[in-house]
Amino acid sequence: MIRTWRPARSPARSGTAGRRPSAPVTHTLIVLCAALFLAGPAAGLNPAFGSGEELLAAQRSYFHRWGVVPADLFTGAPRAALTPLTALFVHGSWVHLLGNMLFLYVFGAMTEERMGRVQFTLFCLGCGYLALLGYAAANEDSTQPLVGASGAISAVLGAFLFLFPTARVTSLLPFLLLLPLRFPAWVVLPFWVAVQWVAASRAEAGPGVAYLAHLVGFGLGFGYAWARFGRRTRVRSTRAPAPEGENKP
Repeated sequence: MIRTWRPARSPARSGTAGRRPSAPVTHTLIVLCAALFLAGPAAGLNPAFGSGEELLAAQRSYFHRWGVVPADLFTGAPRAALTPLTALFVHGSWVHLLGNMLFLYVFGAMTEERMGRVQFTLFCLGCGYLALLGYAAANEDSTQPLVGASGAISAVLGAFLFLFPTARVTSLLPFLLLLPLRFPAWVVLPFWVAVQWVAASRAEAGPGVAYLAHLVGFGLGFGYAWARFGRRTRVRSTRAPAPEGENKP
């Protein structure tokens, strides 16, 4: 989901969980990320960025300008301090974009309705910023740009797990021939976290998926939901279709 690069509405209740929650912030974030991707060089559709080597150079420049470069982040430069925010809206490939937006679409709607629009917006931006900041702090010498909304989306997954632990989640498991199976969120999302943990422990330096940012974001999201809503206001739900796993560009 995240990649590093080389070159107050009323809460949803079980009786209403079958309908699709109103989620204008979620939908706006999806449209904004998609529009920026299509207009940028990563999509390869804008002739203003040229083609071939010229396009590759434009992509590298674009990711370095708007993505997080850990080696530059802690220099005190104001522009660098903003990059954990701007990087949330930058994606490196079609698979990267579609994977992130799929997770946001599925898990964001119910979480947004439970939190409310303003709180959900600040939650996504704040947790996304801190997730990228955490990754940069752990890789402070890296010069590889980091882009993607996965830190924020992982926070949404964490909050979803706390708020809707019994929601039924549709999962596609590779070792079961990608058969769609439905499990409670308390089964699927901890499994997703375990996959991220194992992948993070085996990750090598260089371009790839920033699994550590996923873990930081998930922890922030779960912790925020626990602190903000507490056990007494946890919502039970039975319907929340979603895929499981990681869409790795």
